Amino acid sequence: MGSCAAHAAASRGARVLLLERFDLLHHRGSSHGESRTIRDAYPQPHYPPMVRLARRLWADAQRDAGYDVLTPAPHLDLGPRDDPALLATIANGGATELPAAGGARPAWADAFRVPEGWTAASGDLGGVIKATKAVAMFQALAAKMGAVVRDRVEVVDIARKQGEGTTIVVRTSSGEEFHGAKCIVTVGAWTSKLVKSVTGADLPVQPLHTLICYWKIKPGYEHELTTEAGFPTFASYGDTWIYSTPSMEYPGLIKISMHGGPPCNPDGRDWAIGPGEGGLVDPVARWIEKVMPGHVDTAGGPVLRLPCMYSMTPDEDFVIDFLGGEEFGRDVVVGAGFSGHGFKMAPAVGRILAEMALDGEARTATEAGVELQHFRIGRFEGNPMGNATSF
Repeated sequence: MGSCAAHAAASRGARVLLLERFDLLHHRGSSHGESRTIRDAYPQPHYPPMVRLARRLWADAQRDAGYDVLTPAPHLDLGPRDDPALLATIANGGATELPAAGGARPAWADAFRVPEGWTAASGDLGGVIKATKAVAMFQALAAKMGAVVRDRVEVVDIARKQGEGTTIVVRTSSGEEFHGAKCIVTVGAWTSKLVKSVTGADLPVQPLHTLICYWKIKPGYEHELTTEAGFPTFASYGDTWIYSTPSMEYPGLIKISMHGGPPCNPDGRDWAIGPGEGGLVDPVARWIEKVMPGHVDTAGGPVLRLPCMYSMTPDEDFVIDFLGGEEFGRDVVVGAGFSGHGFKMAPAVGRILAEMALDGEARTATEAGVELQHFRIGRFEGNPMGNATSF
């Protein structure tokens, strides 16, 4: 998010300094790895407009960079026929319900054994984003536009300089100070800690440990489950939310993982397997055996298990807002709590954060029909669950 915000601000001609706590393109947060899903299908109606805006900005950035990081694919949603979140997702995403076996179905549909009482609907607006490559692209574009990018700089404090009402001071763990008119905070799993230190306020962004699992494709189906063959990204609804990207980064393997995970300390993680590994693997194996038993092998578990983190809000909606208060007003903007589904919208979020910082409002969001009131910090005042709904 920070790299996209730096790019958006630099493209406006602003003088931009991007500070990264760790090495550039590190694996210690939530924006690394080989693949992320992009999909327009959401149960909440306020996300599809942001995804559509992000798609346009992904295309613009790829054009400017001269290479692609996003591979289009179909998208499939499936789950119990009476699941309210699935029904809302299908309605909001404009997906078409797949006919039963024997009807006019895409070739890849035969990979799924849709259980009795379930439904499946597909659309054209899926895709796979090369995550680390995408972060590098936005950092390179920002630098090309004049932004200064520095890594291994940990921010420990943000304050307004006394006697200079328009100056924001950012202090680092090494004792350096950086001065500017505006500040955008996108520190992921470290958000609650930094905001508490700076303002004393409790922002409910909980780091979660999660696991990315790659499973072996059964012999004879390796090509069938690839992006080249037109295989979709997919999401499965129900008691356990399962998501997947087509076989792409590791030939012969497919990423199928579970959304969520146990709370963790971002400064004290177990890099070997992480806490609660069985709870993040066993439900996925059971799902594969139920829905894709002929195409994906669960014997021995996943071939690759890669740790990652979510920055989860109670309602799984983002935080995009001014930090506010008498000290900061509209001069410090925070983007956080992307809850395991924000990467696809990073260019849109970056543009919105940059406009909020530079202009005090996000005109691009308004023009695109993105309703930012859902992402305000104030939604948690007197209501710890924020926008949470029954689904």
